[in-house]
Amino acid sequence: MTAPRIFTCTLALAALTIGACSAAPTVTGGETSASGVAGGDGAAVAGDPSTPSTPVPTALTADAYKGELDGRRDDMSKAIKSLAGARSLKSLDQRVVKAQETLQSAADELARLSPPPEVQAQHTAYVESLREVALQLGTSATKVGSRDLCTPSAVFTDLDDPLTALGRAGKALEDAGDYEADIVSVKAAGKKNRRLGNGHFLRKGGSGGRSSLQIHNGGTRDAVISLVRGKSKVYSVYVRKKAKFKINNVGDGNYRIYFTHGVDWDGKSRSFTRECSFERFQKSVRFKTTYTATQIRWHDWRITLHAISGGNARTAKVDPDDFPA
Repeated sequence: MTAPRIFTCTLALAALTIGACSAAPTVTGGETSASGVAGGDGAAVAGDPSTPSTPVPTALTADAYKGELDGRRDDMSKAIKSLAGARSLKSLDQRVVKAQETLQSAADELARLSPPPEVQAQHTAYVESLREVALQLGTSATKVGSRDLCTPSAVFTDLDDPLTALGRAGKALEDAGDYEADIVSVKAAGKKNRRLGNGHFLRKGGSGGRSSLQIHNGGTRDAVISLVRGKSKVYSVYVRKKAKFKINNVGDGNYRIYFTHGVDWDGKSRSFTRECSFERFQKSVRFKTTYTATQIRWHDWRITLHAISGGNARTAKVDPDDFPA
């Protein structure tokens, strides 16, 4: 593969049998009786007070159950809201894991409770729905780590069906006993494939130069290319897959070139929501205009965002948090 190019228990049951006496019982009135134990000393006898039994948990009162539910609901709601508020891939990665752990822990704790009998069925369904969301959050966390999901909205879209089921289970519990059980304030949207027009500028902070930058995105995903001069992002332009675009009138200076590929452009977060990657060209490019008595000379550049034969420019992965905002 050539580089992109810049031109320039098992439970055992004891059998209980009745042993017959060798002599006839003495009749003293009433019914005759006989008893015995098979299997030797220590075998359990039905009705023996020394036989261990599994205690049956006492059902919580409505107030006690509400208190148990409220505390865990608050923790889960905060974890979901925190996930929705993630502003970087690093924080998204951390918060989706935190939400998964919080919901799984709450589901395990609620499963050990004995709710009021009249809401037992709704309680069980609610716990199972929590577990389904926690399971899906674990899957989503893996997708965030691999950059298949890149924004909170993409994560919630991935959680659409389990979240819908959890919402129904929470409402059923509320209707059955007036218990607050809804933890999701963010609505999941369906999967989208939003795109900007080819050559749409997200930032155009400099002009007046004579140079140009020709961009060819021959890849399978759309891209946003950013030119940074010093500490400032001067240009940022959207180039669709299999398309070209030229930035004209680039001002003189040394520029570092960054680019991100992805699917579904979210204008609010100014990032791709799925299949995102972040890279930069390792060498900067210089645009320079030279004036003489008889000539004006300048540098034009061309870059490709895909590998081509004879490519001479190396690229490097960039930490998403270090990518120009």
